[in-house]
Amino acid sequence: MHTGLVLSLCLVVSCRAGKLLVIPADGSHWTGMKPLVEELGRRGNQVVVVIPEVSGSLGPSEHTITLTYPVPYTRTQLQTIQRANLDTIMASDTSNDISRMWSYYQTLTVLRNYTRNNCDSLLSNQDMMQTLREQAFDAILTDPFEPLGVIVGALLSLPAIYIQNGLPCGTDLEASQCPSPPSYTPGRFTHFTDHMTLRQRSVNFLWALLRPLACRYLYSDVNVIASEILGRETTIPELMKKASLWLERNDFTFEFPRPLMPNLVMIGGMNFEEPNELPEVAIS
Repeated sequence: MHTGLVLSLCLVVSCRAGKLLVIPADGSHWTGMKPLVEELGRRGNQVVVVIPEVSGSLGPSEHTITLTYPVPYTRTQLQTIQRANLDTIMASDTSNDISRMWSYYQTLTVLRNYTRNNCDSLLSNQDMMQTLREQAFDAILTDPFEPLGVIVGALLSLPAIYIQNGLPCGTDLEASQCPSPPSYTPGRFTHFTDHMTLRQRSVNFLWALLRPLACRYLYSDVNVIASEILGRETTIPELMKKASLWLERNDFTFEFPRPLMPNLVMIGGMNFEEPNELPEVAIS
């Protein structure tokens, strides 16, 4: 009996709860990320979520510790800016390639201003940054749509886990080093399929050439912030290349086939739940 007990104990795999830093992005990004964060906390991990005091949808979540940092705008100001930006983007003409590119540029400008404010607010908060250093986290989980988490992870020398669903200028394609041949893989925002005409392939190729320029514009301000904080010349795409794991909220059911690197995993449908049964309604 004692021998069997010893053998049974030898078969038990030991596990250790970890300390995870989470820096999410606002809006629907947090909606898709929140169930994973709460489940990690429920399973015994110490999960610390860092968010701005003012946001659209971010807030405390179950089984986690929430830390907030001040930002230079009120909720009313944020909602006004978001509404104005959304109206501008929705009113943009997307009937042809040139107008789509102009709409794309307007979107990048909105994101550029928003991400710069958040990066400035947290990274200049010495008390908060010291608190994060003292926590001795094991890893960081962040949505690279918000480059703040990318910079913090590099500053604290933490293994980075990125969860995302495509970045505005295709930074994820470059940083994850997944091949994306423009002759076969349509670029985002082009509305093309994998069966392209010669003209469409040419436009798609031009789009691929312009992507690095778009990234340079989008991250121009935060690249400067990252270089100052880390004490060396760097860029957000360069920091992203050091990610330990990419979790992409997508599925080949909804995306055209393309090669993936071993550290990129498709997790589309991760937060789906079993639907409730429809109630029986008597029809008279």
